[in-house]
Amino acid sequence: MHLKAYQRSPRPERRRNKPSTRIIESAGSIAALFGTLLGALGRVLRFLLPRHPAQWIVLGFALAIILGTGTLMLPVAKAGPGGATLLEALFTATSAVCVTGLITVDTPVFWSGFGKAAILVLIQIGGFGVMSFGSLLGVLTARRLGLRSRMLAAAETKSTGFGDVRRVLLGVFRITVIVEAALALILMLRFMVGYGYQPMEALWYGIFHSVSSFNNAGFALYTDNLMGFVSDPWICLPIAAAVIIGGLGFPVLFELGRQYRRPIHWSMNTKLVLYGSLVLLVGGTVFISAAEWNNPATLGGLPPQDRILGGFFQSVITRTAGFNSLDIAQMHPVSWMGMDILMFIGGGPAGTAGGLKITTFAVLFFILSTELRGGTAVNIFGKRLSRAVHRQAITVVLLAIALVVTSTMYLMIITDFGQEKIIFEVISAFATVGLSTGITAGLPPAGQVVLILLMFIGRLGPVTLGTALAVHSRPIMYEYPKERPLIG
Repeated sequence: MHLKAYQRSPRPERRRNKPSTRIIESAGSIAALFGTLLGALGRVLRFLLPRHPAQWIVLGFALAIILGTGTLMLPVAKAGPGGATLLEALFTATSAVCVTGLITVDTPVFWSGFGKAAILVLIQIGGFGVMSFGSLLGVLTARRLGLRSRMLAAAETKSTGFGDVRRVLLGVFRITVIVEAALALILMLRFMVGYGYQPMEALWYGIFHSVSSFNNAGFALYTDNLMGFVSDPWICLPIAAAVIIGGLGFPVLFELGRQYRRPIHWSMNTKLVLYGSLVLLVGGTVFISAAEWNNPATLGGLPPQDRILGGFFQSVITRTAGFNSLDIAQMHPVSWMGMDILMFIGGGPAGTAGGLKITTFAVLFFILSTELRGGTAVNIFGKRLSRAVHRQAITVVLLAIALVVTSTMYLMIITDFGQEKIIFEVISAFATVGLSTGITAGLPPAGQVVLILLMFIGRLGPVTLGTALAVHSRPIMYEYPKERPLIG
């Protein structure tokens, strides 16, 4: 029996892919993996990035401060050898972006020409608004704005709608250029004619103080700020005018430009800001002049007309900017207390001024007046005030008071300075005013960090910052039954 040998049929050879095919398949796999990673990264970024305009505004100011800090830490920004420390650069950048004016180093001595120019740019960006400045660049280059840019600019400029954001931004830009250019020219001529400055030096000094004035920043290129010009109306009055204009707020300026001859058609906001500013300017001038009239370290050694000029200038500056033509450290404690009130109130909303704004305190005044008269609705200039505004004004004031009191108590624990000076410094930082009794540079690092946080919160506003920090906002679809506790 023969066994037939079993022969396996040869296995067919496996087809090998051509090199080009393998490359294409590998590229496709890599592309798919890359796409998956990008999708995952996009989902993570959508989760982490801000969703509310207020969060974007906070992020924008924070990034501007970080970039400003890095710029001021460069060796080229410091006049002497080496570079500024992190705390010195951070404090100055925060003060510039938040248009405050508080300093821990002598601006004209410590910083180089590059450093001063960087401070000037930070002041301009901070005064205009970081998001508004970015949106303005988009308008000037692309001539249009996306939906997100319009939302952010509308939130920062208090525009009434998305459609008029571009017009508002261009209007703000025109007002800024006109006021700053006019003031720079006036100051330049005064520095040349009255003080013998060379043309380019006078131009630089005029531009710097013009930008600092209109943006209510208070930075000056003199070690004693503007004390050397206390008797010079050609310096003090134009700077005071620019501070007042910037402190009124852009909505008021727009309305005055359209209807300056028809006060009857002015909005409630415009009337409150204008009438409130007039009362505070006159009242502040009378108060400071009377309190310091016989003080030989401030107004006492000046002629009567110069005393009035000094009192008026300091009244204007106290509510918004940080210049000083008087030695703040030598003023009477009662003057500090009155200036605390003026700084805390501040200027008009949606402008370059700080404080809790005139409208906030005017609303509280009318609420108090209505309650004392037994009224049921708060009526202002023939119009009824929305109840939502009641809650908002009370919230802003209570949050601000809590922040100021807490910060003051903490600084009293870690320093040996008196309560009057500490509370003055705290309110000046929170209201982004920039006036100082001279203790800022002497605070320990922890105290300076507290002032940095106060400047940041004060520039953005407690409610804006609180809204930005609130990650989730869920509307309540129900109400509890009412009950009234005993008050008083």
